[in-house]
Amino acid sequence: MKRVIYPGTFDPLTRGHEDLIRRAARLFDEVVLAVAESKRKGPWFTVDERVALARTVLADMPNVRVEPFSCLLLDFVRQQDAHIILRGLRAASDFEYEFQMAGMNRGMDPNVEIVFLTPSERVMFISATIVREVAFFGGDTSRFVHPAVGDALARRAAERRGAG
Repeated sequence: MKRVIYPGTFDPLTRGHEDLIRRAARLFDEVVLAVAESKRKGPWFTVDERVALARTVLADMPNVRVEPFSCLLLDFVRQQDAHIILRGLRAASDFEYEFQMAGMNRGMDPNVEIVFLTPSERVMFISATIVREVAFFGGDTSRFVHPAVGDALARRAAERRGAG
């Protein structure tokens, strides 16, 4: 079985992430969306909230599983009995960082392969950071995220505006 791990913070899961997951699900027997706890990044949503939202968005995909993780990525990959990591590349600016991370991961475990996919042109520009910014200022995020994610974003943005 070819199992791929797609790691990230997914704060929030965007249509760009969803595009990559759906395309990966056609290429691999199983896709494990690995939702990183990432407390140091100060995410808007807890890891449990991000996992629940991702499970809602991807519920129609039987070969996609969503799991939280808070360890070294390569340890999680081994725990999942996988040997492939999927990473997305939106723009040339992503390449340098992803290339460096791929080299580090391969250096620590040469049996793990890193596969890169680019999102479809219609969602290539979407970034979770920008989506959070749009939501914070009350903008319409419906083109960028699933409706369940959009509702959660609107609620969280209102909370954050009230706290600011």
